[in-house]
Amino acid sequence: MGAIIGLLVAGVVLVAIFSSVKVVRQGYQYTIERFGKFTYAAQPGLTFITPLFDRIGRRVNMMEQVLDIPGQEIITKDNAMVAVDGVVFFQVLDAAKAAYEVSDLYVAIMQLATTNLRTVMGSMDLDELLSKRDEINARLLSVVDHATEAWGVKITRVELKDIRPPADIVNAMTRQMKAEREKRATILESEAARQNEINRAEGQKQAQILEAEGRKEAAFRDAEARERSAQAEATATKAVSDAIEGGSTQAINYFIAQKYVEAIGQFATSPNAKTILFPVEATQLIGTLGGIGELARDALGKDAATPGNPSVPRTR
Repeated sequence: MGAIIGLLVAGVVLVAIFSSVKVVRQGYQYTIERFGKFTYAAQPGLTFITPLFDRIGRRVNMMEQVLDIPGQEIITKDNAMVAVDGVVFFQVLDAAKAAYEVSDLYVAIMQLATTNLRTVMGSMDLDELLSKRDEINARLLSVVDHATEAWGVKITRVELKDIRPPADIVNAMTRQMKAEREKRATILESEAARQNEINRAEGQKQAQILEAEGRKEAAFRDAEARERSAQAEATATKAVSDAIEGGSTQAINYFIAQKYVEAIGQFATSPNAKTILFPVEATQLIGTLGGIGELARDALGKDAATPGNPSVPRTR
């Protein structure tokens, strides 16, 4: 009997020892209750509890979790019906509050996110819903996170997965987008045509200005050339006049020969005459040309007789 009792006692002791040793998995915290009252939260690893007095209450997941918000039909501010679904990312920071401050944490977060989703999106127009997703996410995050703070939960992100307007609204938006693009294309084409006309007018203006400047410059050059020609003619006339005054007959012959050659040149360039017959006394023409030669020799002789140059005898 003594041996049997000893074995029983040893078995009870072993059972008590094994029941007092608990292993908490990584990423979890276990709440320890003594006679149904929360005492502390056991951290990951090996934990010892008092047999028969303490027990594990809740196994709380401390990792970041995702909760799917089911599709909701929401009426917007401009009375458009849209279907919306999203996700909520959250993490438990206080295991005791998450276990004992709310009955069902997952259901509570889902209901809270759903109601606030209806509230936030119902106060906006359809165009705002489609273009301001980031603003909607930020507003939902702020509201839901503030409400779950008492539960020891931190809402990290709230994301809208999809916004589905009705088919007729989608068709109307497609037609509106097409009309807007056609409008912008028409405006761009008209702007391009206007700019093209402006560029063409500017080009014509610049061409006319350059042409006028060219005519002005050409007229200036022509006037300058005529002035120089007149000066040269005046100088030549004065020189010949001085020579005539000095009694040189070669100067008179020079003028006569010049006019004679000009008259013959006008006959030769006449467009109505192909054959010209006129009496020409060759001896007079030769004599006139000879007079021009004498005039040239006289001029050269005078230049040669200037100081510093030895006088060269002229041979007639």
